[in-house]
Amino acid sequence: MTSFRNRFARRDVLIGTFIKTPTTHATEILGTLGFDFVVIDEEHAPFDRAQTDVLLLAARASNLAGLVRVPSAAPEGLLSVLDCGASGVLVPHVKSPEMARQIVAACRYRGGSRGFSASSRAGRYGGLAMWDHVEAADAEVSVIAMIEDPEAVEHIEAILAVEGLDGIFIGRGDLTVACNAPTRDAPKIQEAISRIMAGATKTGKPVCILADGLAEAKAFAALGATAFIVASDQGFMKKAAHAAVTEFATLRK
Repeated sequence: MTSFRNRFARRDVLIGTFIKTPTTHATEILGTLGFDFVVIDEEHAPFDRAQTDVLLLAARASNLAGLVRVPSAAPEGLLSVLDCGASGVLVPHVKSPEMARQIVAACRYRGGSRGFSASSRAGRYGGLAMWDHVEAADAEVSVIAMIEDPEAVEHIEAILAVEGLDGIFIGRGDLTVACNAPTRDAPKIQEAISRIMAGATKTGKPVCILADGLAEAKAFAALGATAFIVASDQGFMKKAAHAAVTEFATLRK
């Protein structure tokens, strides 16, 4: 399959979702439905390295790009998921170009500081020669900064200009809380999103964003977003379960 990094860079419309439950089943189901990628949520869900490893295998088996939202920018956490074969990482709270450069360095071999191992899944368990693995990893891994702080908005063009940073994800929830705004669509947040999108357009970097539905996705697409995260495995289950309970409630009357 064409790498997620290539598709993201050329602005293909990509649809994905967060994975919150540490089992393979949701990922496998999503693969059968035509999703382009999943984001395993180590930041806000109960994942350890072994569970992330298994879900990345499930993503590969289901022809999905498996990305990981890591809990922090710690190099050891980035290395862990990349060795497990993640297609890319979403790194939270990237507030400055210096931090963006640090995460890019931690995820790249050439010109970076990623710790080398070809014995992991990423290196095909020793099946790739050293420099073949280096070239493949540097070509395929996506590094995505999460923009979710007022400081990041102030430095957005400098962050986006960092070489090796593939794009950004706009974290509207955190940004709303950080700005003490009443809702995610408050004027202050809309202004911040417009500013972020304008910076992405100017620097030629793609944008991923969480969309509540098609209408919202179309509005973000008009601003330049091309990758969309829709709900989560838990959200899909809750919505379907609520619909079923509501429908069958008529039997109790």
